[in-house]
Amino acid sequence: MSIPRSVGFPAMMKEAGERRVFLPTFIHRLAETGVDIHLEKGYGEKLGIEFRSYQVSGAHILEESREDVFQQDVVVVLRSPELKELELLRRGSTLVSMLHFSTRPKRVQRLKELGINAIALDGIASKTGIRLVQNMRAVAWNGLETAFDIFEKKWPKLRKPDGEPIRVLVLGTGMVGKHAVEAASKFGSPSRNKMILEAGNAGVIVSALGRSTTSNIETMKKLFSQTDILVDTTQRQDTSKPVVPNNWLAWLPSHAIIVDLSVDPYTLDVIPPVVRAVEGIPQGNLDQYIFYPDDVNWNAKIPAEIATDVRRTSISCYSWPGIYPRMCMRHYAGQLHPLMSVLLAKGYEDLSLDGGYFEQALVRGSLDYFLAE
Repeated sequence: MSIPRSVGFPAMMKEAGERRVFLPTFIHRLAETGVDIHLEKGYGEKLGIEFRSYQVSGAHILEESREDVFQQDVVVVLRSPELKELELLRRGSTLVSMLHFSTRPKRVQRLKELGINAIALDGIASKTGIRLVQNMRAVAWNGLETAFDIFEKKWPKLRKPDGEPIRVLVLGTGMVGKHAVEAASKFGSPSRNKMILEAGNAGVIVSALGRSTTSNIETMKKLFSQTDILVDTTQRQDTSKPVVPNNWLAWLPSHAIIVDLSVDPYTLDVIPPVVRAVEGIPQGNLDQYIFYPDDVNWNAKIPAEIATDVRRTSISCYSWPGIYPRMCMRHYAGQLHPLMSVLLAKGYEDLSLDGGYFEQALVRGSLDYFLAE
């Protein structure tokens, strides 16, 4: 049995707008288990948190180089390291991160080659498939808030020129879809909802579709023609085909906004390939998540083989919860603490589906479990 003795926390070297780090309270609670904590030098600076805030009497909390942090027994970072950075990890160590095994085949292959024991935060789930580490409410509300922000600038008090209700069409009825329906019905913001209700307007009509409807072309054409905001929350069984081909976007009114909450990648050099559910829209990040049809960055990360001829204003962010970083990390800390306590007490290799609730959930998030499935 190999019990972890150290945990490394590298900073996320992503876009400038990515400011999320685990907050001092979470680090202090992990240190209480007796492990050494290694923070990358400058960890927390983007949120204005100094290293001394992470230190606590009686705990072994160090500030080190990025390379040293990646060499610890367990490495925890919210967003996955880039493929090249995986080489910084020590063979047999455990990486805990949002790894999205099902849509990142290259990542899975590299983790296998390097002998890394990986646990995907997005895969940690109960026996019934309920994710234990997620912020899906923030994904939906932050995305819809952005869409209604755009329309509020165009239509004062969100009154459409024709006086009709704003129509929102949500593709997908999973957890994100359910939150999206609620967020859309309240104009993406409880405070804005209160203001709009007091001002009085025609309101919002929200419709949600599952797989049985999205394959019906005539139905989709009719629904799209009436849609002001199209929301993608789909989880596809076949990621090699889009749910919405690019030419279908022509059925949307010219003012329509596409809200991308699935944020799948384009990965065409694997078999089968991975494409986005709504074909031809960009994948955004915390630096830029609003793309108007004439945006010069539209094609920056879209392969040439993908059709982009038909465009509508699209909003897409790989990290929707990161728009409000402190709130986001407090949320994740509460979900992660019991899971990390189990992992640090047992170690990756001794996790078992015969264990307790959190231990079983960790197993379901592991690379070994994914590969066995």
